[in-house]
Amino acid sequence: MVCFLRGMAFVPFLLVTWSSAAFIISYVVAVLSGHVNPFFPYISDTGTTPPESGIFGFMINFSAFLGAATMYTRYKVVEKQNETHYFSTPVFNMVSLVLGLVGCIGMGIVANFQELAVPVVHDGGALLAFVCGVVYTLLQSIISYKSCPQWNSLLMCHVRMAISAVSCAAVIPMIACASLISITKLEWNPKEKDYVYHIASAICEWSVAFGFIFYFLTFIQDFQNVTLRISTEINDDF
Repeated sequence: MVCFLRGMAFVPFLLVTWSSAAFIISYVVAVLSGHVNPFFPYISDTGTTPPESGIFGFMINFSAFLGAATMYTRYKVVEKQNETHYFSTPVFNMVSLVLGLVGCIGMGIVANFQELAVPVVHDGGALLAFVCGVVYTLLQSIISYKSCPQWNSLLMCHVRMAISAVSCAAVIPMIACASLISITKLEWNPKEKDYVYHIASAICEWSVAFGFIFYFLTFIQDFQNVTLRISTEINDDF
């Protein structure tokens, strides 16, 4: 546990634990309340009906904030590493940060606009969150390879790229199957024609979501040697 509190490692650690808790708690409450089928509902399905909608909205909003904080810290870490041993153009790192922050905005939209209330806005936010998130992990994996072996081990690079590849492979059928579903609802009958698409899309969605969690888990070691310094200046002009 001490290693998770060293330096700035607590930021990705808190992101991983909080986001995992958000998904699991909302799922458990939704299932126990009888609002969703326990067999692979959409993540958003577990945050649509009270009381789980309040839990889901609050926790996902904070996850979006923690995600933005983690991505910005990662951006500054790569920037400083690149100044010491040049390995990549700074623009590459900046593009990665911008896409990551857009993905966090998408998470905020998902948290605040419920699936059944405003489906177009909700689905747009989900699309931003998943697509931008997947591209972010891919770009960060490429940056990791470029900074190897000075700042990352080859094994860590392979782990990050493997998670990125799985997420990329899952997000495409997730979007494709979701687009084939003709109606948005919480309760599904296995005999319905869109049921297979729903299950396939939901499985891919959970895979991508936990892919992000495992990816940010790999940042913990990098953040252990990072410290936050706040400088305050007071000008006496009176």
